[in-house]
Amino acid sequence: MKVEQNIQRLQYLLSLYKMTIQDLLSIISDGLAKPITEEEITADEVKLSHLKRIDKIFNKGLHFYLDPKAPEQNKEASIFFRKTNFNVDLNLGAKRIVNQFEEFKISLSGIAKLADLKLERQIPVYSSKQDPKEIAATIRKLLYPKFCPVPKDFLKAFIGKLAEYNILVCEFVETWNKKDKANIDGFFLNPNVIVLKRQQISFRREIFTLAHELGHYLLNEEEVEQLDIQNMASDTLSVVERWCNDFAYYFLAGEYDGVIKNLGMATGNNDYHHSDIDIISANTHLSKIALFTRLLYQKQISSNNYNQIKSDFDEQFRLRVEEEKNRRELDKQDGIVQRGSTPKPINSPLLISTIQTAFYEGVINEYDVCKTLNIKPDKLDQF
Repeated sequence: MKVEQNIQRLQYLLSLYKMTIQDLLSIISDGLAKPITEEEITADEVKLSHLKRIDKIFNKGLHFYLDPKAPEQNKEASIFFRKTNFNVDLNLGAKRIVNQFEEFKISLSGIAKLADLKLERQIPVYSSKQDPKEIAATIRKLLYPKFCPVPKDFLKAFIGKLAEYNILVCEFVETWNKKDKANIDGFFLNPNVIVLKRQQISFRREIFTLAHELGHYLLNEEEVEQLDIQNMASDTLSVVERWCNDFAYYFLAGEYDGVIKNLGMATGNNDYHHSDIDIISANTHLSKIALFTRLLYQKQISSNNYNQIKSDFDEQFRLRVEEEKNRRELDKQDGIVQRGSTPKPINSPLLISTIQTAFYEGVINEYDVCKTLNIKPDKLDQF
């Protein structure tokens, strides 16, 4: 069966994802004895089966390709039209996630306008020429939540605090068996959206990513990136990335920055300050490796000692993962049913309040509320 397509729409997606026809053909022909040809997908009429294969990549719905209206390649539509270079070579999974949230941002903005909600920026734009430590001290008074020792709870409180100033934070969750996992940890979309990858086994890493992306928001510099904590000490970082890393550190460290600076040189004679690092990490939610990386950046530990400590942390992490894997395997052999479920993204209070108002104003219906907030209909009354 063939259907009439609007080839301009496919060309739009290829431009958006920075893909060539040959890239697309390679993906959609995977597993086929006879590869799909360019002529078969660029003709006015295309096989429905081919269109379905194409849409498995872009997830737009078949109606998208049939719409006779030509899409506009404007900067408002996507960060991929506003920015050409990113801090990581984005894979297909990452591009899908970014595009998903770009569309979500545009949709939510439209809903807010229809509901007569004003979500303007409440915090001024800063410059990378300004001292990140001073800015962190100022912003900390506004956006640092009441401290709680449980990292996940602190993350929720942090997200809630940002919501008070019209900064929307969203999470995306990737299942363990997802084929094309995004090679990013977070990104900032102008004017007010920060997106984080759920770090189920390391909420401290997610907290640092949020503080880093908050830095991008403060500078009003969009970015999509994969954050490597060890890169905090790199001399090759751009001015903006260095500023955002420094801001994130000072924002989370607070008064403990002085404690860290007063530790002195980390050597075997003082057990590399492990006990102090444990205390500081527990009271700031900066991970231990992030703190040791800061010591390296401040020349308070040698490169050799730092690399040894990092190797020890990596081995401890590997053993924990292996132990958990073995435990699950033993439970399976013993007939114990695994009841684990995919974690749900944390919903920002700003998202919830926006959707609530839009519902009360008749802009959206109950189905839209449940879909947007990822809740079941019987949970609707709770919101």
